[in-house]
Amino acid sequence: MPAKNRPVTKSGRPRARKGVKLSPTELGPQELRLSEPPPELAALAQEVEADGGAVLAAYREPLGGHPLLFCALPAGKVERTPFQRDVSDAHVRKLTVAMDKTRRYLDPIIAVREEGRYWTPNGGHRLTALQELGAKAVLALLVPERRVAYQILALNIEKAHNLREKALEVVRMVRDLAAREPERGEDELALELEEPALVTLGFAYEERGRLSGGAYQPILKRVDAFLPAKLPRAIEERRRRAGVVLAFDDAVTAAVERLKERGMVSPYLKAFVVARVNPLRFVKGEPPGFDELFASMTRKAERLDPGKVRAEDLARSGGAPAEAEA
Repeated sequence: MPAKNRPVTKSGRPRARKGVKLSPTELGPQELRLSEPPPELAALAQEVEADGGAVLAAYREPLGGHPLLFCALPAGKVERTPFQRDVSDAHVRKLTVAMDKTRRYLDPIIAVREEGRYWTPNGGHRLTALQELGAKAVLALLVPERRVAYQILALNIEKAHNLREKALEVVRMVRDLAAREPERGEDELALELEEPALVTLGFAYEERGRLSGGAYQPILKRVDAFLPAKLPRAIEERRRRAGVVLAFDDAVTAAVERLKERGMVSPYLKAFVVARVNPLRFVKGEPPGFDELFASMTRKAERLDPGKVRAEDLARSGGAPAEAEA
């Protein structure tokens, strides 16, 4: 049933959402069953059995018709992808309590095989809960293509990330990809990395865990871009850009301290300083380049005179206070 108030075509089908180009296969329910899996899937099924797992079914998913395996995998051989965020203990506890009450596990994870072990890009919390409860097996949808793990991680909506978590996850992914596929260009990974600002912020967060990245993300979205360089070279440039952001953060923090010394105390001080030195809201057309913009804003923040700031200026700035990220 279409979502409420969604526009529909004359045939009654929901209209495609902006940016969505997928045309699903015409496969019906009976056609999704694979009585004879293709050779690559049959080979993967043999590897699962050799690893101590069991293949419960082979089938095609209904949108793209891609072949998959539905498996029971040994719990001790399944782990989270190394580049995703850390597990939230509070979320694991909720899942564990829910599983304890229902005495059931009804939500398979997605997995890819990696040298005799299995990575899950979207089931870290469920996997941890199962392992804490002592389960011997994990139900999983096994995807043959390893690259899909990166795409699934980017689309994971199991539990909302905050900006710091997401940016650090993206950086871990970039490093993993650079080691495994160094010939790929960063600009080939728009789906996996989501937005270039996350890559720059991720390297900045590694240097400064309490960086108020939310204050800088809107600026980066305007002037940062995916790099055409190969991943190892792109990482070098991202580290440099992160250093530029951190230098700006130093200037903003110093300006905030000067305002506090003048008796101005507000959770909006950092957001106020950033807005005060950010010229983008006045720019029509193409914004200045990354380095030009940050150099200009850093100079303005360093020269900000607290004596020229009035209390009503701060009151008018509004906006959300800069986040405190552990």
